[in-house]
Amino acid sequence: MKNMNITRKISQGMYVLTTQGGGCIVDAVSQVSGGDNPLIAVAVMKKNYTNELLKKNDKFALSVLGKEVNPVIIKTFGFNSMRDTNKFENTEVTEVEKLNIINDSLGYMICEIIDRIDNETHTLFIGKLIEADVFKEEKEEMTYAYYQEHKEELLKVTTEKGKTVWVCTVCGYVYYGEDFPKDFKCPVCGVDRTYFKRK
Repeated sequence: MKNMNITRKISQGMYVLTTQGGGCIVDAVSQVSGGDNPLIAVAVMKKNYTNELLKKNDKFALSVLGKEVNPVIIKTFGFNSMRDTNKFENTEVTEVEKLNIINDSLGYMICEIIDRIDNETHTLFIGKLIEADVFKEEKEEMTYAYYQEHKEELLKVTTEKGKTVWVCTVCGYVYYGEDFPKDFKCPVCGVDRTYFKRK
């Protein structure tokens, strides 16, 4: 038996990764070297539009999310694609090194991409840290474990009376509609319809 929930015990944070033209929520971020310009690695799903953008650009930024972040930030950057939605339109940002930094964050890191490593599902982007700052030193960062524990509260779905939604219990993606296709797969995390809860 293989219980994949154990991977949620790996200690990692929650970030908004941005690059020229887009951005998304990521959690697989690690510092992989020290020194004045340490290397930061981030894994991004291959089917994510931000992955395409990172392969064309030479820099990325990571805005570190805190426990008190406005949940709209997570919904906007976690469950939409820049192919259809301008995620920055209603988000307060500051531009640093020509990249958007989320104002409602604990701080940021800007990295210059020095390597890209592809695997079956993700690309690992490795960047050299060239700029960084802390906005809220005293606030606590949001971990992936905290997000999983409070996901329902953070991603609370409100709908008009009589409207039906289906919510992915793995990532929180919301499908609207009474008729839910039998062969539906979550466009964010890839699970099938058995992982969706009707609300």
